[in-house]
Amino acid sequence: MSSTSPQVPEFPAWPQYGDEERTGLIRALEQGQWWRMGGSEVDSFEREFAEYHGAEYALAVTNGTHALELTLQVLGVGPGSEVIVPAFTFISSSQAAQRLGAVAVPVDVDPATYCIDPAAVAAAITPRTKAIMPVHMAGHFADMEALAKLSADTGVPLLQDAAHAHGAEWEGRRVGELGSVSAFSFQNGKLMTAGEGGLALFNDAEQYETAFLRHSCGRPRTDRRYYHRTSGSNFRLNEFSASVLRGQLGRLGGQIDTREERWPVLSRLLAEIPGVVPQGRDPRVTRNPHYMAMFRVPGSTEERRNRVVDALVERGVPAFAGFRAIYRCDGFWESNAPDESVEDIARRCPNTEAINADCVWLHHRTLLGTEQQMHDIARLVGDVLAAE
Repeated sequence: MSSTSPQVPEFPAWPQYGDEERTGLIRALEQGQWWRMGGSEVDSFEREFAEYHGAEYALAVTNGTHALELTLQVLGVGPGSEVIVPAFTFISSSQAAQRLGAVAVPVDVDPATYCIDPAAVAAAITPRTKAIMPVHMAGHFADMEALAKLSADTGVPLLQDAAHAHGAEWEGRRVGELGSVSAFSFQNGKLMTAGEGGLALFNDAEQYETAFLRHSCGRPRTDRRYYHRTSGSNFRLNEFSASVLRGQLGRLGGQIDTREERWPVLSRLLAEIPGVVPQGRDPRVTRNPHYMAMFRVPGSTEERRNRVVDALVERGVPAFAGFRAIYRCDGFWESNAPDESVEDIARRCPNTEAINADCVWLHHRTLLGTEQQMHDIARLVGDVLAAE
């Protein structure tokens, strides 16, 4: 396909930044203490993020994968444990469990929302299950009503992988108000970013204190005698990253408002293209921050989907192939030992198998563009598919 094909006018850049981030970096620099134990930026960011998301406690860490690993450890996950994860997700969801010596058990997802299927979760629970990890795919909540009931009935705790869900709401309630621990990411592509970073939310003081110890090499806040009370690692976030994230949090709400305005337009236009099915939306999701604009081309092969992605990129649309099913990644098997083969898992994950081959996603900065650009995107998707 020719590079002279019509292109979309350039979308807003990402990350976005301004005087808030500049001021924050100077403030962190001039305070003279650049790590969290001596400075104030991490503490301030944690308070502000917890308040925004309706949680009692927030703990900022080095990245989103570490946030998952730490919260799993707080929930008692270790060697011999099983953690139920969606088969369609970024690999960190399973690797966080694998790093603790646990077995990540992938289950199928809903074909419309791409979020974990509660019925599949129920079927996978065993006496070794120590956690259920719903991923709020592209900012769309998993079915938290069904999952909360399942958790209450079985005693297996939930860990919300909210790496895509900054500012999301389920029936008017924020992530921190849903009664389970959660983990966020601030990697460069996320809805708010400092290049890297992560955070865990807790409503239980004991869980929070345990997490704090483990994220700081097992050392209490006020220790002056190198008394390490538990095992752990150094997952501490630095003051500069926290200062940037405070600025990012301040602009998050307005960006979500824009994306919530643009997605219905783009979704409607995509749905009018033969063979295109946009990601669905559960009416109980009252605020979706739209980490990705996702759609499927049902019946497509992986090779055809990849050609569509390449053609869109050529035309100036920041498009990507959907996540590969985690059980189809070598990294899933390197330190994981489920009692199944790839083919066994694939047979019980038919929706994931299909989405693995036919899903396309667009970077969330597309939804910060103009309404006309939503029409431009849909036109190009239609043109590319017609050329196939």
